[in-house]
Amino acid sequence: MRAVVMYAPGEVRVDETERPTIVEPTDAVIKLAATCICGSDLWPYRGADDVHHQPMGHEYVGVVEEVGADVVEIRVGDFVVGTFFSSDNTCEICRAGYQTHCVHRGPGAVPGAQAEYARIPHADGTLVATPAMPDHDLVPSLLAASDVLGTGWFAAVAAEVGPGKTVAVVGDGAVGLLGVLAAKQLGAERIIAMSRHADRQSLAREFGATDIVEERGDAGVERIKELTDGLGAHSTIEAVGTQESMMQAIRATRAGGHVGYVGVSHEVVLPGEELFFSGVHLHGGPAPVRRFLPELIKLIWDRAIDPGKVFDLTLPLEQAAEGYRAMDERRATKVLLTV
Repeated sequence: MRAVVMYAPGEVRVDETERPTIVEPTDAVIKLAATCICGSDLWPYRGADDVHHQPMGHEYVGVVEEVGADVVEIRVGDFVVGTFFSSDNTCEICRAGYQTHCVHRGPGAVPGAQAEYARIPHADGTLVATPAMPDHDLVPSLLAASDVLGTGWFAAVAAEVGPGKTVAVVGDGAVGLLGVLAAKQLGAERIIAMSRHADRQSLAREFGATDIVEERGDAGVERIKELTDGLGAHSTIEAVGTQESMMQAIRATRAGGHVGYVGVSHEVVLPGEELFFSGVHLHGGPAPVRRFLPELIKLIWDRAIDPGKVFDLTLPLEQAAEGYRAMDERRATKVLLTV
């Protein structure tokens, strides 16, 4: 089968690899209908994370082709949306809503989903079947639900977004933009999107942003304070993962407010004294997308939301290298790969 492999930073190829098979009785093998490139894939692409002949991709939707002997909920022929960490969805941590920390999840994210087929561990807990075979135009939105929509949604929930709240969103990638959508769905009164890119600003407004702030760092914090009577946002979504973005999020949040952070952290160090006196709540990490998938699939199925709009470039799997280049060079917000 064809699969995307990152040989080294900046070097992405599509190789012929062995089709996955059932290994554990709780596995499923799915034939992907679509996959995509994640902003987090750019960290190794840019050399920030070690990479060597690594199968890429952790966002996926597709049709179940084979299941292990112990799989009872997911059936062959189901169209499924998967999550980027496998989970049994039955352990005590899963039942508390933190499936990314499932005690049986394995060493890391589901690997190798930028491919024709993927093996999914703990299929009953990791996959959610759609009500029927989806219309073609729903596939991008269902694909978004497998990571970036669920991650943006978790960020909003972690930030305690709700009616009457003012929300600031740090980061205008797919997760940040869908954090805007989530904040709108959760009833936020005012949503401030921080973005310097006209196309992303436009989509942020379409998703529900009421204000755009182009400044960054201290200037961005000051601008948010100006928009909130000097207090800062009630809720702030941090969707980047750098030192600057995290501190910008904390400083833009009022005392007693909440920061939901979901940007994959890279060399972020929190100054203890400033955090101590900020009065700000912090909660986040790898999003438990599985917690939200049934609700998100229903919203998409009912056409109440259209998160697939974050995909602004579609390429065949064979052109994955161009997709990585386009996202790295900010010519695309998020690339969908057809299989």
